[in-house]
Amino acid sequence: QVQLVESGGGSVQAGGSLTLSCAATQSSFCMGWFRQVPGKEREWVAAIDSRGRTTYADSVKGRFTVSKDNAKTTLILQMDSLKPDDTAMYFCATDDWGKPFPKCDSVADYAYWGQGTQVTVSA
Repeated sequence: QVQLVESGGGSVQAGGSLTLSCAATQSSFCMGWFRQVPGKEREWVAAIDSRGRTTYADSVKGRFTVSKDNAKTTLILQMDSLKPDDTAMYFCATDDWGKPFPKCDSVADYAYWGQGTQVTVSA
């Protein structure tokens, strides 16, 4: 069973920055970030695969940067130019190498989830 532990959430004013980290107990093909607000579905934010290919949701493209450490088991999300609409619980997730070359951009691509870390952006 893979364990994921997020850290780095908090409160910031609009235009500010936050960095989220997610420590995984083993590597995977997909490592991704999702976010969710109460009453809405979990939304994919960004992902990086084992080849280093990164993808982003249109809503965060150009503002967020996803990366991994050299050991490829710590996922990082650098969030700049934050907006109030970015307020959500952020979750990291990894897959279980079960699919051949998944796109890493949907909940269905992932098998393991962290507990979430809250990000609040005030106007």
